[in-house]
Amino acid sequence: MSTEKKLTVSCLRRKKEKNEKIVMLTAYDAATAALAYRCGVDVLLVGDSMGNTVLGYENTIPVTLEQSLHHCAAVRRGAPKAFVIGDMPFMTYQADQNEALKNAARYLQEARADAVKLEGGAEILPLVKRMVSAGVPVMCHIGLLPQQVLVAGGYKIAGKTEADAQRLIREAQEFEAAGAFAVVLECLPAAVSKEITAAVKIPTIGIGAGKYCDGQVQVVNDILGLFTAFVPKHTKRYAELGIQIEKAFSEYAGEVREGKFPGDEHSF
Repeated sequence: MSTEKKLTVSCLRRKKEKNEKIVMLTAYDAATAALAYRCGVDVLLVGDSMGNTVLGYENTIPVTLEQSLHHCAAVRRGAPKAFVIGDMPFMTYQADQNEALKNAARYLQEARADAVKLEGGAEILPLVKRMVSAGVPVMCHIGLLPQQVLVAGGYKIAGKTEADAQRLIREAQEFEAAGAFAVVLECLPAAVSKEITAAVKIPTIGIGAGKYCDGQVQVVNDILGLFTAFVPKHTKRYAELGIQIEKAFSEYAGEVREGKFPGDEHSF
């Protein structure tokens, strides 16, 4: 059961200090958010993964600011006391710092989020500093960067060479110095994530980054089996709802066509 006291960025840092694992899960709607919060999920990330999981896009690139804010507000309504992070979509923060600040403010003011998440490395360091100084809590995201999938030519594991591992460690440390309250590590060798986690005082949240991170995040559709095309290596299926939903829809369609539904008990 979730605690009554609302989590803050300070609470998350204390969890790292106490070696308490942080549980983060994506959510895109009020109903899912409410369930996750009641089950003790610490942080709800309204990820731009909604592009793949909810909106039917091939990747996260087409997700717009308005779409993200819409879903973020829904998650907040479903879980009023949860710690909610809005994942800023592609090109809502990269082009202009002033525009980025205004967009970030909309997450806090309109969607009532607690923080925003930014993907990128050293190139966004000045923006992180500016956002934090303006009062916007920022979670950074390094390693595999879905918003750069077109430049990278696909989804590729980061930190496989010593030089790249050292770059990632340095970026995490720089983001901490800039005021970021946490950093997501996506698809890194576990040994590299372990080094990063030891090198910073802010929490690290892993996805495909091994067991040594301070917390873990997963895409809700993956762990529930709602995405059936394939199972990502970093995901464990905790349910197969996709199969159950297909069965329910098929039974409903069949009963309607056969005249079995609605029955007298369903009629007024």
